[in-house]
Amino acid sequence: MEHIKVVAAVVVNRGKILCMQRGITRYPYTSLRWEFPGGKIEAGESEQEALRRELQEEMDYDVNVGEKVCEIVHKYPDFIITMSVYMCSAKNRQFTLKEHVGSMWLKKEDIMDLEWCDADRAIVKKLMSMD
Repeated sequence: MEHIKVVAAVVVNRGKILCMQRGITRYPYTSLRWEFPGGKIEAGESEQEALRRELQEEMDYDVNVGEKVCEIVHKYPDFIITMSVYMCSAKNRQFTLKEHVGSMWLKKEDIMDLEWCDADRAIVKKLMSMD
């Protein structure tokens, strides 16, 4: 089974968290679900470099990568994912939807209402336990 290493950003701006909706994927358990933006780490990249590159490529979005919040390991039916999660900030909320079909800025207490990808649901739980 393929094991994929990825990074994810919890982007906070003016007290709200950026939530991104995936499009239709080849896996029904990730199609149209919500996730934190990010992507795969390429050879020779640090996690922080990968996160900045992924958000630039997928969203034309420049973020400041902060502290690592957690690392999630999740087994999906077709692959295993190890996701390093970082708190990030941005100067504004202006980005371009290139690979996602929707986005929302929500207060922390409201993010639980979304239908998250399973691995990202663990991030939501972690955020709920933080001050």
